[in-house]
Amino acid sequence: MTRVFCGPKDHIPSQRDFGVEYVSMYEHEGLQDVSTVGTALIKDIVASGVSPSARSWDFVTLALAVNAADNVLERAPSADGWTRQIELDVVLFEPAPYQALAKDIQYALRFLTGDFWKLNFIDGGYPPPRPKAEVKFDADCVCLLSGGLDSLVGALNLTEDGRRPLLVSQTARGDKETQSLFADGLGGRERHLQWNQNIRPKVEDIEGSTRGRSIGFFAFAAVAADHLANMNAGLPQPVEVFVPENGLISLNVPLNPGRVGSLSTKTTHPVFMERLQSLWDALGIPAVLRLPYAAKTKGEMMFECRVPTLLPQVASQATSCGRFVRNGYKHCGRCVPCLVRRASFIRAGIADNTSYVYHDLRSAQLENDPNDIGAIAAAVLKVEQSGPRVLTAGQLAFAEPSQRREFEAVVQRGLAELGVLLRQHQVL
Repeated sequence: MTRVFCGPKDHIPSQRDFGVEYVSMYEHEGLQDVSTVGTALIKDIVASGVSPSARSWDFVTLALAVNAADNVLERAPSADGWTRQIELDVVLFEPAPYQALAKDIQYALRFLTGDFWKLNFIDGGYPPPRPKAEVKFDADCVCLLSGGLDSLVGALNLTEDGRRPLLVSQTARGDKETQSLFADGLGGRERHLQWNQNIRPKVEDIEGSTRGRSIGFFAFAAVAADHLANMNAGLPQPVEVFVPENGLISLNVPLNPGRVGSLSTKTTHPVFMERLQSLWDALGIPAVLRLPYAAKTKGEMMFECRVPTLLPQVASQATSCGRFVRNGYKHCGRCVPCLVRRASFIRAGIADNTSYVYHDLRSAQLENDPNDIGAIAAAVLKVEQSGPRVLTAGQLAFAEPSQRREFEAVVQRGLAELGVLLRQHQVL
């Protein structure tokens, strides 16, 4: 089991234990040879006028620590080349509630990242940031705004329905400007929070899988909901947190046996969402997760968007690619998210003006990347011939029978959309 210690710089010992990865949280001045995380976050939260309670602030600290560990510990040395055993020490402001829930948190993280976790919570963490003037946002809910198509459609629909979402973005290289553009277009410039985890491993060659990144996004949403609940006494509680994600991507059913685990992320999977909600409830974080598109494909989300005149004007500017930064801030066009994106434009009847590195799928040459085109093509044919259960068998055991049928249907329709795309490119 590999140990990672995450805490304020004053908790980082000058004589460090061999075999322990140290991560300085929120500050790093004067430290050498340690990874850092959240170095700008306190300043950014204060500048936003947001005042988190200890319950949500410690959840942010936990999320940053999880993501830091996910980044600095390589999977390759593991016995199976994937599953790590991680002992994570996290310094919190009020650790007692988290220590009481340690097993539940470990259980949730096991599902999210595919690793075995052992969590230790230590006293002495940073207190919640306190701005000079707290901002009272004219908002009645929280909506994640990633810069992707799903979050764009979700925010458009909420706004069209008369809701006033506090838009929460987790920034990364290449998407901050898109998020701002969408927030402005939604009339939400004054209701937009953009925060960054700022993970800086001490070495450049880091673990690339980072399955835990989404928990940081949800932690930012928890802080936003907590602030809304505290500042708006008349607002119904718990505060709704909308997670606009299509069902095909949320379920992320493995396309073949080789993709069970390593290539199937669980970012917004219903099981992780349920475990996250249970943790928030137990910790007293006044937020309730809403996944309104869990039974919709991406193409259906776009086709049914309630602002049909605006979506075609901005949809191509959304970011979907899993290799966007690696490709010089361009969509590769051949990874699973890009393929789902391209199929959704066809389903919605909207012109796709995205510039793809690999526009022609039939001639897209593979380098060292997984053969996503081939995997999807095989899955499409299997489902067409034998029905969705050829892929979903054993993957939907968590769901009630009626919900299982709903999930099977969205997988089938989503692959049907992809089949149209692949046939247009003569892959099938």
